[in-house]
Amino acid sequence: SLLVVGALAEVVEDQMRRLFEALGIGPVTFLPPRRAADLPGVGRNTRMLLAQPFLAETARLLEARGAQRLAAPFPLGAEGTTAWLQAAATAWGVAPALFRSVTAAGEARAAVALARHRDQLAGKRIFFFPDSQLEIPLARFLARELGMVPVEVGTPYLHRQHLAEELALLPAGTRLSEGQHVDRQLDRCRESRPDLVVCGLGLANPLEAEGFATKWSIELVFTPIQGYDQAGDLAELFARPLVRRTRLMV
Repeated sequence: SLLVVGALAEVVEDQMRRLFEALGIGPVTFLPPRRAADLPGVGRNTRMLLAQPFLAETARLLEARGAQRLAAPFPLGAEGTTAWLQAAATAWGVAPALFRSVTAAGEARAAVALARHRDQLAGKRIFFFPDSQLEIPLARFLARELGMVPVEVGTPYLHRQHLAEELALLPAGTRLSEGQHVDRQLDRCRESRPDLVVCGLGLANPLEAEGFATKWSIELVFTPIQGYDQAGDLAELFARPLVRRTRLMV
């Protein structure tokens, strides 16, 4: 059986379930389930896909019960979603032609949605302060699908095994930082003068006062951002503060 691990919005869970069904992958369960009574069984025949990168302890406990993690990037953007689905498809022996036919429509919808924001974001430099552990997958998505330039990607904790596929897709030379060293990170941010800073609420207002455009990292945790049909919404979250700053300058 396939276990998808990570809290997903119901609309995202429904989309993923339809894709797995079309691929002939199953049975598929989600953890956490919508109802406590639907907790899935976990054992040696369980394969799991992590939907988010901040699930290290959950994954460890599931592996202790016999589950096997399918290594994959996280399902952010079209590329990440396809690679995530491909990990399950490979484990289930799904024919490449079937995989392409099932994922092609979603990839096409995502491409159209992302194109609306690419001109606004391409070439813009972005700095991530450590906050949610989503930073590395987000930097990969923004760099590879929207042409942004990660100046520094900070994360509170870097699980190298779970993020190996993501790290391999980051632009060469991307500066990574792990842990909270705020003063030094602020110094590097001010020195690099990025176009956009992703940070917590406590840093956003002071940095805005210094002239930086900021994106609250908390929005990226509570907004549905996984999957093909949320790719455009995810891109818009980063485009919005740049659009707002442009309008204010006028």
